[in-house]
Amino acid sequence: MLVLVLGLLWGRHMRSGTHASGPKQHPVAPDFTLPQVNGPSLTLSSYRGQVVLLDFWATWCVPCREEIPHFVELQDKYRAQGLQIIGVSMDDSADPVRPFAQQFHMNYPVVMGNAKIGEQYGGVLGLPIAFLLDRDGRITKKHIGATPGDVFDKEIATLLLKQ
Repeated sequence: MLVLVLGLLWGRHMRSGTHASGPKQHPVAPDFTLPQVNGPSLTLSSYRGQVVLLDFWATWCVPCREEIPHFVELQDKYRAQGLQIIGVSMDDSADPVRPFAQQFHMNYPVVMGNAKIGEQYGGVLGLPIAFLLDRDGRITKKHIGATPGDVFDKEIATLLLKQ
């Protein structure tokens, strides 16, 4: 029994990322190429070298609608420093997304997501979900549900300082 307990504790310790080989690396974000609602297809890996905020949202999602004005402000504020926000609409079609993007003055690309991309990102079961990627394309933060704009602002500013 003692051997079993020690084995379980060792396994937990190894998964925690605190073992001798150093801290756990952030996972690389799954790459994708998806159609934009107003333009050509977009490939996530083409944004390596930039900090990326990947926002999974939908037009019918009230908390998503509340976050988008903050994302517009953040894109304006940090674009020149290397931020790129990418909206991933989980709507069934682009028809409601196009006028929505115009109404909310979305100043960043919006692509049409699908079940496959949702699965690749751990299952998008509720919206909004946002992933913050560093310049190497690694996921550094995952936010489930509405998140205050100042939280994103601080996290983005920190990542932009890292080269």
